[in-house]
Amino acid sequence: QVQLQESGPGLVKPSQTLSLTCTVSGDSITTSYYAWSWVRQAPGKGLEWMGVIAYDGRTSYSPSLKSRTSISRDTSKDQISLQLSSVTPDGTDVYYCAGGCRTDGEYDYWGQGTQVTVSS
Repeated sequence: QVQLQESGPGLVKPSQTLSLTCTVSGDSITTSYYAWSWVRQAPGKGLEWMGVIAYDGRTSYSPSLKSRTSISRDTSKDQISLQLSSVTPDGTDVYYCAGGCRTDGEYDYWGQGTQVTVSS
């Protein structure tokens, strides 16, 4: 059973960089055709896809966040990391790690999500 667990600071100050880690268990993040995404959700709003890193290390980002977003991985630990720079209070969201090998835009696996508040 694949499980995802997000971790990181729950409070970030405006203009700083938000850093989160997703630890994957039950399978390797390099398993062929798997892709791992970061998705966020603001209070009362829908899900916003931020970016993805594929099993082979290729990345892709949301055009609206591309200039501020970086997704990387540590294959020795089966971890996916997210960095979002220059955060503003609008970045106060629940951040999710999601993954799998589906091609329909849906995900096989979700983390429980982690609340991040951007405030001074």
